[in-house]
Amino acid sequence: MDLNQTDHLKAYGVTYRALSKGYTADWLLNYRGGSFAIDYSDDVLLDCRLQGVYFEQLDPGAAVDIYSFVQQEDQNMDVVRMEKAPKVAVYVPPGFHPWDDAVTLALEYSGIPYDKFWNEEIIRGDLNKYDWLHLHHEDFTGQYGKFYASYANAQWYVENQRRYEADAKRLGYSKVSNMMLDVAKGIKSFVGSGGFLFAMCSATDSYDIALSAEGSDIAANMFDGDAADPQAQSKLDYGSTLAFTDFILEQNPYVYEYSDIDIQPTEILDFGNDYFTLFEFSAKYDPVPTMLTQCHTNVVKGFMGQTTMFRRNRVKKSVIVLGERKDTDQLKYLHGTFGRGFFTFYGGHDPEDYQHAVSDPPTDLNLYKNSPGYRLILNNILFPAAKKKKQKT
Repeated sequence: MDLNQTDHLKAYGVTYRALSKGYTADWLLNYRGGSFAIDYSDDVLLDCRLQGVYFEQLDPGAAVDIYSFVQQEDQNMDVVRMEKAPKVAVYVPPGFHPWDDAVTLALEYSGIPYDKFWNEEIIRGDLNKYDWLHLHHEDFTGQYGKFYASYANAQWYVENQRRYEADAKRLGYSKVSNMMLDVAKGIKSFVGSGGFLFAMCSATDSYDIALSAEGSDIAANMFDGDAADPQAQSKLDYGSTLAFTDFILEQNPYVYEYSDIDIQPTEILDFGNDYFTLFEFSAKYDPVPTMLTQCHTNVVKGFMGQTTMFRRNRVKKSVIVLGERKDTDQLKYLHGTFGRGFFTFYGGHDPEDYQHAVSDPPTDLNLYKNSPGYRLILNNILFPAAKKKKQKT
């Protein structure tokens, strides 16, 4: 999985399918870009060739040499056994479009199967049948993405609001925000019970904001038919959130922002110099963050979204920073634990579409087979397959 790899993204699909068929696979952390070692079989060999994935066939002696090298104490590498292919769910509304979700693009390109989930499935507890859940640019606060100022009369916006309101009514809720709070709590329960949550774009901060605002109304009249609670800010419960704390709500319904968690485009300054750096962790002592940062480079091109990056002083001290814009307060990639589960938040919308706009055409991943930004997404998809070792003390 170093620079020799012809298609990094499809290599994840090959590994997933090998696990699905019962073959043994290991993740060689920090070895040649985080390579995969899979038991030889004609099936895997054929899959690599059909997918255009570079591979090397090793004799037993060469394999022993590699494993011995990786496990040396003076090498920042390790071996993590991958046990089973995770069952994947993606939270998307009915009729979603390909441009809606970079993770769906990655799953389809790499050939990793997934099921689509929406509000009813989560509320009734169907998530318990899955290992991994993805959220993208959803708005868990019931404010329809805060697109009102720019798109209130756009057909897609009107239809989206009607869809949410009809869904809430059908499920017995008087407001969309009440339904979305229960959805958010259902997802939190999933994580606490051992699930893996991966969120991007506005699903990151809107999710935590919704959890913190339980017991108050932060949605203005145009969103739910009544005024927001003027004391909502003082009623926020930061103890209910997964990643963020001490944030200040953006209570103006005409401003395209939820809070001060997200940084503004003006803070990036030079868009052409927007890169973030991945931290290097100890593979033997910190295998989880090491898995999530496996890449063939440690500097990755940035990309925008409704939520682009996270302000450092709004991130809880318990959260691990995986990627940051060096010498700034801007964090791109976060990971943490809750209960028996894990969550990862990744700022931005599409790693290969810098300023993604509504209704832009989908990214063609055939043009970005070696995208490091998309590799980070796929690291998270295979992460649940890895056997978690107890942290050394």
